[in-house]
Amino acid sequence: MTQAGTPTGPAAEPAKKDHGRAGRDLPAAVASAVVLLAAIALSLAFWKPAFMLIVAAAVVVAIWELHRGLSAKQIDIPEQPLMAGGVVMVGLAYSFGAPALVTATAVTALVTMLWLLRRGVAGYVQNASASVFVLVYVPFLGSFVALLLAEGGAWEFDRWDDGVKGIVVFILVTIASDIGGYIAGVLFGRHPMAPVISPKKSWEGFAGSAVFCVAVGVGLVVWLLDGDWRVGVALGLIAVVMATLGDLCESVIKRDLGIKDMSQVVPGHGGLMDRLDSLLATIAPIWLLLHYAVF
Repeated sequence: MTQAGTPTGPAAEPAKKDHGRAGRDLPAAVASAVVLLAAIALSLAFWKPAFMLIVAAAVVVAIWELHRGLSAKQIDIPEQPLMAGGVVMVGLAYSFGAPALVTATAVTALVTMLWLLRRGVAGYVQNASASVFVLVYVPFLGSFVALLLAEGGAWEFDRWDDGVKGIVVFILVTIASDIGGYIAGVLFGRHPMAPVISPKKSWEGFAGSAVFCVAVGVGLVVWLLDGDWRVGVALGLIAVVMATLGDLCESVIKRDLGIKDMSQVVPGHGGLMDRLDSLLATIAPIWLLLHYAVF
């Protein structure tokens, strides 16, 4: 005999943890972030081509996650050519630069469309369009990380060349956007920025992101890259705008697909794409700015 109102049997489900206004399991999120950052730091410190292996692995996992998410809408992108092409794009961008990346992207798109011909006519336009979208969204944008690292010379072993410093600046200024927004949003968040898309994102959080990004951008450009402080201001503003847009765009994708997280491969964060969204959005303009204004 049980007390009235107490659920029993297979229908009973454990209550979900309330992670507060931040909406995430903070201890798990911090632990996962520390592990990922440690792997990145070690690869950059000892043999920077190893960092390209991490980037290539991230591209493969992100494509798998998007394939998994898109399948919720009966969209079936071919993983094999996208993954293989993505790895090749990263390697060629690092070794031979932007022209090789553009060529590899075009070839991968054509190979993927040809690959889909084997399935016949039904759903071809839908799957081909989604495939090209994934190709640009993940491996193409992700390959700009390789372009930035190669600023110090591809396959060089200098631990603190321009490429390594550029990667450190790129990662830290993007993280600054997340940290500044998190703190300001939790403490002061009152006015939703896009309530339909991302209810927890507030204008107060965006302001916190902007202040922290600009401060970190100025500090890193001046002290680490020996650049002009105005470049640091531009870097911070670019990072906060693009990181916010990247986060909102991924939120729109997930809402359209009807899923909460792309996967659960990163404890406390959800899927890898849930962490890469801001990084993918910021890397291209950051590379362009540093390439022409600093290096």
